Amino acid sequence: MGELIIAAPRGFCAGVDRAISIVERALEVYGTPLYVHHEIVHNRHVVDGLCAKGVIFVDSIAEIPANNTVIFSAHGVAPAVVAEAEQKNLRILDATCPLVTKVHIEARRYARDGYHIILLCHRNHIEARGTYGEAPDKITLVETLADIEKLEFAADAKLAYLTQTTLSVRDTRDLIERLKERFPQIEGPSSSDICYATTNRQEAVSKIAPQADIVFVIGSRNSSNSNRLKELAESEGARAYLIDSAADLHAEQFAPGTNRVGITAGASAPEILVEEVAARLRNEFGFSNVNEYRLKEENVTFKLPKELAAH
Repeated sequence: MGELIIAAPRGFCAGVDRAISIVERALEVYGTPLYVHHEIVHNRHVVDGLCAKGVIFVDSIAEIPANNTVIFSAHGVAPAVVAEAEQKNLRILDATCPLVTKVHIEARRYARDGYHIILLCHRNHIEARGTYGEAPDKITLVETLADIEKLEFAADAKLAYLTQTTLSVRDTRDLIERLKERFPQIEGPSSSDICYATTNRQEAVSKIAPQADIVFVIGSRNSSNSNRLKELAESEGARAYLIDSAADLHAEQFAPGTNRVGITAGASAPEILVEEVAARLRNEFGFSNVNEYRLKEENVTFKLPKELAAH
């Protein structure tokens, strides 16, 4: 009888829950066509479900006919995208996670006060592109320690750092320490930009992974926080797989002697996927001794935009 260890917290965070609720409420209030700029959250199951309800996902504002409704995804957008939407007379609903908005506000403040900003991020991630767009002439993107070694600033340069909200807590700590070593004058936000949900899910995985032979991380390939969970599980000594659903479980993943399996889910993965993966592991693969490791409770909620809350 194999053991199944399910990490908690896992799955939807408050920002993802709010973003999906905005789309679903907008469908009720405004109907279709309803356009969403980029994937509302990075999860295939969620996006496919909304497509089935008539939501149209686009990569650029240019794809949206004038005088329609657009929702900005949870990852945030650059001011230029907002301006383009306004020029087309689009009704704008902003589903940007409030914790991403916090980083945008910090970027604007530092830029206004004459700082050059080091943005710790994954360069091609949509969240990073949105933050960068707040002050592109005053922001340098940094992804690795090697990037930091290449930076050149005067000793008296006004510098500040910000981070993408879904980075590895451990890796980001190392990057910030090196920035401070190279540029002692650098300033940072009063509280971490890495969101509470990312931190909590990483801490929970760091607890279960050393006990597990395999950790399955439920999340889509383009989900930054899900990829970080997989990397963290591997760094703790477990074999780890990033899977979209229970259909991605295969017998060859279970090497002889696999007795303990862990499960977690990225912040954009719905709980139904966790339930389906757990059920298949129990019923088909024999991991019937189920235990939940609960690190802490999450009680964070974010309000809907006033345009929708009134309905």
